[in-house]
Amino acid sequence: MAPESVGVNPARLRLLLDRVRSDVEDGPLPSAQVAVAKDGHLVAFETYGDARPDTRYILHSGSRPVVAAAVWLLLSRGQLAVDERIADIIPEFAANGKEGVTVFQVLTQTAGFPLAPMRPEASTDRDLRLATFAKWRLTYEPGTQFEFHLTSAAWVLAEIIERRTGLPIAEYIRTEISEPLGLSIELGVPVDRQADTVAPMLPKRDLAGEIDDSPYSPWLMRDPEVVAAGNPSHTVVATASDMARLFQAFFHSGRWDPAVVAEATRLQVEMDISGNFGTSGVHAGRTGYFVMVEGPASASKATFGHNGAPSSHSWCDPEVGLSFSFLHNGHGANGYDRTRSGASRSVVISGMAGDVVV
Repeated sequence: MAPESVGVNPARLRLLLDRVRSDVEDGPLPSAQVAVAKDGHLVAFETYGDARPDTRYILHSGSRPVVAAAVWLLLSRGQLAVDERIADIIPEFAANGKEGVTVFQVLTQTAGFPLAPMRPEASTDRDLRLATFAKWRLTYEPGTQFEFHLTSAAWVLAEIIERRTGLPIAEYIRTEISEPLGLSIELGVPVDRQADTVAPMLPKRDLAGEIDDSPYSPWLMRDPEVVAAGNPSHTVVATASDMARLFQAFFHSGRWDPAVVAEATRLQVEMDISGNFGTSGVHAGRTGYFVMVEGPASASKATFGHNGAPSSHSWCDPEVGLSFSFLHNGHGANGYDRTRSGASRSVVISGMAGDVVV
């Protein structure tokens, strides 16, 4: 599809692609992908560095729009309502004062159990996950604070999907999202397929040997067994093309109810971000249903999506029908890239993407 035929400026698009390429060829990134789509059409998809067009990247927190897509399907099909209580769907969850937590609060990350732990082995042991749900306690009154529920919220949503459909979340994503849309998005890639299909997590070229393995570091996902286990919060893999096209599918595939998408992507909660994962108290967290609204350096206030370690992001601006994804595998010392250059990269590249529309 010629960019200009859908209102994308070819010159500005080339500037965006050149900027991404320069961060690989002349900068710190081992490889990167960038994709732009508009009005149902993919208009650009490029891969740079040690990767192929079919190479997929670990999305880390950028997995959330994929989990959101699965939940929005349930909402579209009348299989779930946001005012339902989690305990009515998952009775094991109710213990320790959590009986009043709602689906809405989990989707908007205001549910009150942000850092509730989940042992890695629980990824493949449903009984252990349910027993862990029962042990979790609230750290604040649900609905009163916004804090990224680092792993806990996605596990609860995954169990809701299984209770309502009979399918584990990985199977639901495959059969209801990836295969019908012709995407390669996947959760739980077997170890023997990762080397050929998933970009390895690597240090930025200027950080070799400085890896910090703290308990919550994204470097945990460099373990092929962890990726294979399938943590819905962090280990979904996809190409940049997959993500840009997924956002387009919300509006053009007919699989999602337009009213549900409109509600899920509008601003539902705006609060100061609490906790250690999001600059506590400094700026507002703006969330829809498991996606951030007015996301990183976005094109309009209606933009929704999510970023992920190290400084990747995928988003959609429904006001102009534009979607964008920038993925790479060059990580900082603690897994993120919060350096001056890393922050600049995220803002500049995302901003340039938002500027490609004529």
